[in-house]
Amino acid sequence: MFKPLIPSTPEFASDGVPYSGRYGDVYHAAQGALGQARHVFLGGNGLPERWRGRAAFTVCETGFGLGQNFLALWEAWRADPARSARLHVVSIEAHPFARDDLARLLMPRLPDAMRGLAAELLAQYPPLVPGLHRLDLQGGAVTLTLAFGLALDVAPRLSARVDAFFLDGFSPARNPEMWSAPLMKALARLAAPGATAASWTCAGAVRRALQEAGFEVDKRPGFGGKRSMIAARHAPRFTLRRPAAAPGPAGGPVLAGASGPAGVRVFAGAREAAVIGAGIAGAGVAHALALRGWRVTVLDEGLPPSLPAAAAGAWPGGLGMPGATYPALPGVAPGPGHLAAALTPLVARDDNARARLTRAGALRAQARWAPWTDGDIVARCGTVQQARSDAKQADLHRALGELAFPADWVRAVGRDEASALAGLPLARGGAWFPGGLRVRPGRLRAALFDHPSVTLRQGHVARIAALPGSASGWRALDAAGGVLAEAAVLVVANAAGAPALLADSGWRDGAAAPKFFALRAIAGQITLLPASLLGGGPRCIVAGEGYLLPAIDEKCVTGSTYVHDAAQAATTADGLRVNLQRVGGLVPGFDPAAAPADLPGWAGWRAVLPGRLPAICEVPGAPGLWLAAGYASRGLTWSALAGDVIAASLEGEPAPLERDLLAAVGWR
Repeated sequence: MFKPLIPSTPEFASDGVPYSGRYGDVYHAAQGALGQARHVFLGGNGLPERWRGRAAFTVCETGFGLGQNFLALWEAWRADPARSARLHVVSIEAHPFARDDLARLLMPRLPDAMRGLAAELLAQYPPLVPGLHRLDLQGGAVTLTLAFGLALDVAPRLSARVDAFFLDGFSPARNPEMWSAPLMKALARLAAPGATAASWTCAGAVRRALQEAGFEVDKRPGFGGKRSMIAARHAPRFTLRRPAAAPGPAGGPVLAGASGPAGVRVFAGAREAAVIGAGIAGAGVAHALALRGWRVTVLDEGLPPSLPAAAAGAWPGGLGMPGATYPALPGVAPGPGHLAAALTPLVARDDNARARLTRAGALRAQARWAPWTDGDIVARCGTVQQARSDAKQADLHRALGELAFPADWVRAVGRDEASALAGLPLARGGAWFPGGLRVRPGRLRAALFDHPSVTLRQGHVARIAALPGSASGWRALDAAGGVLAEAAVLVVANAAGAPALLADSGWRDGAAAPKFFALRAIAGQITLLPASLLGGGPRCIVAGEGYLLPAIDEKCVTGSTYVHDAAQAATTADGLRVNLQRVGGLVPGFDPAAAPADLPGWAGWRAVLPGRLPAICEVPGAPGLWLAAGYASRGLTWSALAGDVIAASLEGEPAPLERDLLAAVGWR
């Protein structure tokens, strides 16, 4: 059941300490939050000693509050020359502060040396919408996953391998759910071997809840006038036995990594991957792996024989399915490639899985593509999502009121305001998404591939096979059986070609879920409309029944058609007519008949799975073989998110999605 996120507002106790009127308690000890963080949470968890010499160390905190525990942790980690290579933090917060309120509360309470860290945190601080929000700090060496929602709702849905728990929150008397046995059991499920926990409270109910969850609990001297605090170690009497992965066809490899809690597995093989498909799906995966130090080979038959990554923007391929064509049919000019596309999340009154996934995808894209935003690749121009009727506009506005999302994420707009935002008279209002992105897909692919660890290689992959013998890994083979690439991990990201490739490789029966083999290829066409026919074009993305994008080089992209059972993806006169009619529906002042009959366009394929959610998962029974396919009309939405889901899983990082959303894209 959807629960709106209720933010906190700044309040203060009589001594000036930040205070919560909702819980009737202060955010930290009067003697200082940083001192409490160092004594209780770092000291109680044996830090910094325990992270030394580690590849990665993960902390889970039950109350983010003002972020001072996180900043004290980050400062201590950064100051330690023997620190772990990476630090991951998952912090739960039911009632987060808005960015401006957090800055006003936090900055005056920090020493000068920590304000740079806080500024970096605030620069990436997310909008106050429910879900997981990953922040990549210090060049990606430090990650903070903010989990907005009630702890009892959020913790059971996390996937992480936690080394230390910071048990923080308002007092057990004021907020008992934060210290309850069900929450402690949910946290214990995340515990890595030898995990520890610490808290400023020493209440008997909290100690008993920890003990029931498998922790050995000790008392230690407390902080700030408190006699005692808790320091605990996870030492369960029984551990679950995890079954080994089933071998694939022809004696394929078994699990190549170490089992961890909550389904987390740390990949233990060579950090080399092959990605099949150089479209936006393959680019997102290759980029995410390269950022983590993996060497990635990307295979696509549409690539020229020799192609520097920086030149990929001129390449119209990467469609992931053989047979896409761009012929000049009678009355229709040949297309120049996919000039631009839009990324806009969805909203649903019940905030269902699809709405949550598109929100997560949009947020991940904004973060990953920040280096290229507001330039020639990604433009944060906003989106007016136009309702399709006055009745649907009223329904949408009621839903937005119930969701209570902040205005910096989405807000209701009427026709007049929508028209003012677009700079064109629109048919009606709907929703305004300030973060809507207009993206140039070819140039974005070029930027994502432009990494020294990524190699692009031409080749048609006819079959994939496990490495022979006991070695873990995969081969991509051409039609003659020649090896195109060999890697520990192989990601199938060739859109509508993925089911046939799996079937031809012996994975049709019992290996992948049957629904995946119901994937369909649906053709679609966009049109390039002279901006002069629309008074220069819209200032933002206008979406509804079709879409219209702000001009690039005096041309506005509009579309898109849906052609089922097409033999090829091609621009047609009928497709042009449909696209122009949709512009007329969005912008009543536009006359489709006034447009030239030979406008250029572009045609391509969508790979659509039942339910229109993608497949982002390891193929069942085939460790190291992954799917990133079925993106339908939302390739941009899923690209960065899928890359980080796969890469985080391989690296043993906290997952960027909740467990139920991972299951929704798992196709199992």
